[in-house]
Amino acid sequence: MDKMIMVVFDNETKAYEASRALADLHREGSLAVYSAAVIVKDAGGQVSVRQVGDQGPLGTAMGMATGALIGALGGPVGLAAGAAVGAVGGSFVDLVNLGIGVDFLDEISRQLDPGKAAIVAEIEEEWVTPLDTRMEALGGTIYRRPRAEVIDVKMERDAALLQAEFDKLQAELDQANGEAKTRLQAKVKDAKARLEVAKDRARAHADEMDREVQAKIRALHDQASRAAGDAKARIEQRIGEMKADYQVRSDKLRQAWHLTREALTASSSEQRR
Repeated sequence: MDKMIMVVFDNETKAYEASRALADLHREGSLAVYSAAVIVKDAGGQVSVRQVGDQGPLGTAMGMATGALIGALGGPVGLAAGAAVGAVGGSFVDLVNLGIGVDFLDEISRQLDPGKAAIVAEIEEEWVTPLDTRMEALGGTIYRRPRAEVIDVKMERDAALLQAEFDKLQAELDQANGEAKTRLQAKVKDAKARLEVAKDRARAHADEMDREVQAKIRALHDQASRAAGDAKARIEQRIGEMKADYQVRSDKLRQAWHLTREALTASSSEQRR
C-alpha cells in the first residue's frame, strides 16, 4: 500500500539515524522507499530540508507527494525548499490532487514542534511492524496515511458533468433565435473553454502519473534484483499489483480525456455546419 509517513524525533541526529534505518529496510525488502527527506523546524517555526534520500529514481527529486507535503508543512519557506528539490508547489490543492488529505497535514503539523526533526517519506509497505520497530527503537513517533487516488475519479466525474452541460447548452442553442441565441453562444463558448482546460488537465495528469508509476516500478525492479527468497517474491508481487492498479487509474484518466475530446470534436463539427 502506497503511504505517506512522517516520523518525528527530538533532534536531528536521531532523524539521520532513522534515515539510515529506513534505507536498510528498503534494502532488506521489508518495504519500498520511493522518496524521503529529513526536515527540521527551527525555533522560529520555519521548516527546512536537511537531507534528501537517494532510494530509487524518485529519491533524487524527492518525489511530488513528499515535496508537496513538506512545502505545505513549512508555508512559504517550505514551499521554497520544496521547489528547489522538484516539488509541485506544496499548496493544499496539490496535496488533495496527490491524494493526501488536509486532515493528515493538520495532524502532523501539530506534532512537528520547533526544535524537532522528522523524516517525511513516501513508502510502500505490506506490514507496519518492520518500520514501527525500527523507528520506535530510535525514539520516533510515526504518522502514516495511505495515498488516495481521488483525483482520477474526480477528473472522470468532472469530465462527464462538463460534457453533459455542454450537450444541453448546444441542444438549446440549436433551437434558439435572436437575442437568446446570442446569449447561448456566449455560454457555449465558455463551456467549450472549460472543456479544453479539463482535457489538458486530464492529459497532463495522465502523463505525470505515467512518469511516477514507471519510476516506482523501476525502483521496485532494482530492489528485487538485490533481494532473494520471500523478500524477492513480495517485491515482485508489489510490481504486479502496481501495474494492475496503474491500468485502472489510466483507464479513468483516458475516459476523462476522451469525453472532453469527443465533446470538443462535436462542437467543432456543429460550428462548421
